[in-house]
Amino acid sequence: MNEKKNNLDHVFKEEIKKPSDFKFGATVANAFDDMVERSVPFYNEIQRMIIELAAEHALPNTNVVDLGCSTGTTMIGLNPLVADNIKFIGLDDSTEMLKKCDVKLKEADFKRPYELVTGDLHEDVKIENASVVILCLTLQFVRPIYRERLLKKIYDGLVPGGVLIISEKILAEDSMFNRNFIKYYYDYKRRNQYSEMEISQKREALENVLIPYKLSENFKMLREAGFPLVETFFKWYNFSGFIAVKN
Repeated sequence: MNEKKNNLDHVFKEEIKKPSDFKFGATVANAFDDMVERSVPFYNEIQRMIIELAAEHALPNTNVVDLGCSTGTTMIGLNPLVADNIKFIGLDDSTEMLKKCDVKLKEADFKRPYELVTGDLHEDVKIENASVVILCLTLQFVRPIYRERLLKKIYDGLVPGGVLIISEKILAEDSMFNRNFIKYYYDYKRRNQYSEMEISQKREALENVLIPYKLSENFKMLREAGFPLVETFFKWYNFSGFIAVKN
């Protein structure tokens, strides 16, 4: 009970005198699971859908790569649904997240081959023999100038018929809808017991770190990277999930 209480998201509960950009350090890693469940609409359903899609496309003797794997929720959910000879690779730039992930994988009694890698998606990430690559709430944190290169790297590292599954915070196509959707999103956070100060301080911390694109802009990038098939599988105001398939 105490451990669960300690893992609640109180990252922005107290006033922060010197605001700084959002970082996935030890404090965030410890509270991350509670944070995403309360901050991302239908997070558990998005995870279920990602896992369902990944299980459908994961091929024997290939890799499933989770870029920005955080605490390993996706890998744990996918584990019982795919062949034992599929290797899981989780990459994150936060060593604290990977520590938490490793603990959770061990607690889940992982038997399959897996590798946790500290890596920066702004640099040269190695992806090979992958039937599934996952970017769950990750691409939005990659600086725009590097996104096209990353998507091309993923495309090249996928086997024929491989898929890229993305969930992402997005912008509406029109500014009027965008304002409304953001308002509805903050209402959602209020319903999940976040205070006005928590909402404001997190928004400020994320301002220069999380840069969303329109859904049409994401689709354009994916097609330019080489993916001929792109489809939306989830949409809630300013959040979406979409899948891209390599020929």
